[in-house]
Amino acid sequence: MSTATSTTNPNPPASGKGLVLYDVAFISPREANTAAPNPWKARYALNFKGVPYHTKWVQMPDITRVRKSLGVPPCRKFADGKDFYTLPILTDSSTGAKIGDSFDIAHYLQTTYADSGAGDLFPPMPEGRLHYQLSGLMASLVPLSDRSDSEIHADYAKFQHNVDWAFSLHAQLVSDGMRFDTELQDAIHAEFARRAGVASFEALTVKGDEARGKLLASLRDTLRDLALLFQSDKESTRGEEGGEKRGPFLLGDQPSHADFIVGGWLRMLSKTLPEKEWEEEVRVWYGGLFGRLHDVLQERFGEVKV
Repeated sequence: MSTATSTTNPNPPASGKGLVLYDVAFISPREANTAAPNPWKARYALNFKGVPYHTKWVQMPDITRVRKSLGVPPCRKFADGKDFYTLPILTDSSTGAKIGDSFDIAHYLQTTYADSGAGDLFPPMPEGRLHYQLSGLMASLVPLSDRSDSEIHADYAKFQHNVDWAFSLHAQLVSDGMRFDTELQDAIHAEFARRAGVASFEALTVKGDEARGKLLASLRDTLRDLALLFQSDKESTRGEEGGEKRGPFLLGDQPSHADFIVGGWLRMLSKTLPEKEWEEEVRVWYGGLFGRLHDVLQERFGEVKV
């Protein structure tokens, strides 16, 4: 499987020296509102490894131009086969590397800066701990990177593939909560609709308590088996409380990139869901498991470096 990586131009201009994470520019203040899940997976990995870097904000309409200008190939395609240009991108002037996929960024950080930070991003997992499998996957409104057949950290790759599907299938919950600079919002909404092949942005949203309640319930049920993986003995769930509580990460007290994969999506939900749905629904599902995970990740690895 080809990866979205380039190693050309080992001496970029001064503004791009060091490690640079290219992230989507949400409405100002950007550090507080940044919410795209894949850049957040990369940010968590960077902060975990403790390597110095800074963030470069890219407006949604400029993502294709910026990615092409850096010479980073796309890592996703639309259903019609056309290239889908997206973020994050990580550039490293010390090696000349340019990586355009969050999973590849984590792998790059682990191989290039193996002894840095808080340890191994991809520690061995107990058998079955990453086995989160969705059946009968439907088409997502957002093109996803297909890591299902990756030979690099294969168990983590399959885990990410299914986690991304689980959340993406419920993307209508967050569409209306994504906020961009006022002068660009209409154009960005129109582009979202064009990419999804629908007549208007409103078709990508879901409104009304009943409709949103059904979609939230679907997300909760879809995440049930994921929640089980975070529980110590993987006992059968007892309603929303689940089995015996354990540490906040899949390995208890030891974080890994698998936690960051889930955490990227939790960050998006925390910033784009109505407050009541985040605080009274997602945060408290399965005994508050997802709320605790989000809080710990934000406290330990959530700094937005600019």
